[in-house]
Amino acid sequence: MDVAKLKSDFAVKFGRGPRIFRAPGRVNLIGEHTDYNDGFVMPFAIDRATFVAGSPRNDRKIEAVALDMNAAATIDLNGLPQKLRKSWIDYVEGTARSIEDKFGELSGANIIITSNVPIGAGLSSSAALETSVGFALLSLSSIDIDREQLAFAAQKAEHEYAGTMSGIMDQFASSFCQKGNAMLLDCRSLVRTQIPFESPDVVTVVCNTKVEHSLASSEYNKRREECEEGVRILQKHQPEVTALRDATLEMLDAHRNELGDIVYRRCRHVIRENERTVKAAECLRRHDLAEAGELMFQSHESLKDDYEVSCPELDELVEIARSVEGVFGSRMTGGGFGGCTVSLVKNENLSKFEEAIRTGYKNKFGKDPDIYQFHAADGASEVTA
Repeated sequence: MDVAKLKSDFAVKFGRGPRIFRAPGRVNLIGEHTDYNDGFVMPFAIDRATFVAGSPRNDRKIEAVALDMNAAATIDLNGLPQKLRKSWIDYVEGTARSIEDKFGELSGANIIITSNVPIGAGLSSSAALETSVGFALLSLSSIDIDREQLAFAAQKAEHEYAGTMSGIMDQFASSFCQKGNAMLLDCRSLVRTQIPFESPDVVTVVCNTKVEHSLASSEYNKRREECEEGVRILQKHQPEVTALRDATLEMLDAHRNELGDIVYRRCRHVIRENERTVKAAECLRRHDLAEAGELMFQSHESLKDDYEVSCPELDELVEIARSVEGVFGSRMTGGGFGGCTVSLVKNENLSKFEEAIRTGYKNKFGKDPDIYQFHAADGASEVTA
């Protein structure tokens, strides 16, 4: 990101120099669709981020410019909130309003937003936008930043202003991840454990199907409802079950008929995925990439068959990865119905892997996938250099 140019663009637009803030996207190594079930996830922040240049105003207006979209909008914080416009400004307004609910009154601000996080790829560009805007607005209003409350405000913006009932993983990853580490997050207790996982011998490769996940929001909300239905049924027999985090496979099997096939399989994925995620963290601690990779493959099969959030393009990328020597593991990452896979690949086999992915995917679907190598980055911060 050309921070100097961003500062220059801001000065031209608003007549003064800005402060610069950033928040990263994320890749989830394992633990998918578990966060809204009080489970475990293990994301890392990528070295791509959304940047916000900003300066305070003397009124209560936010003048926002989306540089990459050549768009601008004004939010009057003294006016009535506007929601669900299906636009980038929903995330900005939602974040500002949610922050006021949690932190108190903000001052107005002039902001310019730009990003190098791929949009629509399942890399949490929305959380990067919410978190960077929130970090900027709090800082420009001289309000001390509580990162947990910032993450919850960003999640609230996602729920109420964008209409996606997401869990807390994306916003917590964008706020709390640390360079060189994946973060094992207990979504109930909010305990965060940094897990070193980067190695000079292994590359983390993300492959983008370039499939628009148009079903993602509606089906995501539907999966959440199916999980909640499972909890309601189990709770009648096991009052201690307040989320699928509390359920066991034995409980599921005992009430399989009452749950029905679809809800049973949704719950089975979540329970097993929690087990896989905790186990994968243990594997990474002892640098057992072979076992961690096998858990990633198992995760993908469960997301495909039990949770039904994959698609043919994602499945093909995982199968190609499975066939290449030197690939420890691969799985879809993100909400599903498109987006990306994440693979752990031996450095010495990287060229062979990329060639197999490009050739195999092009032969089957007639298009080229985007291939990224990401490194684990720090969470949200002010850019001072």
